[in-house]
Amino acid sequence: MQSEYDVEAIRRDFPIFGRPLEHGGRLVYLDSGASAQKPRVVIDAERDCYESWYANAYRGVYQFGARVSEELERTRKAVQELIGAAEPEEVVFTSGTTMSINLVAQAWGRKFLHAGHEILVTEMEHHANLVPWQRLAHETGATLRFIPLTSDWRLDLDRLDDVLTDRTRIVAIAEMSNVLGTIHPVKELARRAHEVGAVISVDAAQTVPHHVVDVVRSEIDFLAFSGHKLYGPSGVGVLYGRRELLEGMDPFLCGGHMIERVYRDHATWADIPAKFEAGTLPIVQAIALRSAIEYVRGIGFSRIAAHERRLLEHTHRRLAEIPGLVIYGPAVEHKGSIVSFTVEKVAAEDLAVLLDLKGVFVRHGHHCTMPLHDLLGVPATVRASFGLYNTLEDVDALVEGIHYARRKLRLE
Repeated sequence: MQSEYDVEAIRRDFPIFGRPLEHGGRLVYLDSGASAQKPRVVIDAERDCYESWYANAYRGVYQFGARVSEELERTRKAVQELIGAAEPEEVVFTSGTTMSINLVAQAWGRKFLHAGHEILVTEMEHHANLVPWQRLAHETGATLRFIPLTSDWRLDLDRLDDVLTDRTRIVAIAEMSNVLGTIHPVKELARRAHEVGAVISVDAAQTVPHHVVDVVRSEIDFLAFSGHKLYGPSGVGVLYGRRELLEGMDPFLCGGHMIERVYRDHATWADIPAKFEAGTLPIVQAIALRSAIEYVRGIGFSRIAAHERRLLEHTHRRLAEIPGLVIYGPAVEHKGSIVSFTVEKVAAEDLAVLLDLKGVFVRHGHHCTMPLHDLLGVPATVRASFGLYNTLEDVDALVEGIHYARRKLRLE
């Protein structure tokens, strides 16, 4: 890669940006927070496996079977290095962030949570990091508690001791809000959780694609993310867990590959991570995930973060020019590359539809955060989320599209 951040060169790595839309316009993709586009190296990696040496994993010693197993372990090693885990065995392949969080809730929570214990979350959480803990609380008799928020939509750490007590057993939190972009101080939360004997589980779906994550330095116990947000394939995700925690947990799913020995009336389990990888893995997707990791690391997280910060600052400046537009969340210095907003007298869905007519793709709705939108006092927002391939011109197209929508609705 060049020393300067050449976003147009990066865009050429993504085949989808080389194809005009039906009306001939340029694609302005601002929904990477939901799922990122794929570079050619990832697409080619999937195709090569299917066309040249596909087989099931951990089953056969023949050439293709051995190759697939080896490639999967290479990806596991790449994930270990990506997140700074102590060893590759602490990396479990799942179907995505949702499965990873549910695995922790079921395999760790059912065994170690009881009546009188408390689960600490926030009202910013994606439903995937809230509903599993709600259900677990109902089933175990544990209590769900919430970290207070400040007026600018950050965690109120001055009031953390009000809810983080010796009854807390787990703190489950997204490192970055998928609506507000708020980045939480995970290292500080981990330290304080450990002081009271609790563990911390981090939903890193929105952060792993954007900056360096180090689970050892941050003292994270569990961490989950999805491949498809990291410019990799859909259908594959990761759960990181500290070895002693994974070894102390019971399996979540039972079946092939996760057993050591099966008898008529009982079974024993394989060592980690196989204990949590029942059935056939998303083989090709996991293998291609390594190509995505190598691609992003080749560009460099520091360069990606600096580029996305420029996009975020430009977006805040330009959106502030639009009458009746409200941005939700903290100031730019406290957030990642997500901007959610509403426009007065314009329904979120109507705005998204009108932006689509201009080739600007955004998300609208509650973004799987109904409790947060209840706090915001709005039923839905429009969300623009950025990736390493977005440009300042994309932001300008968003702004022009909003003005177009306001004109169509006779608001200007």
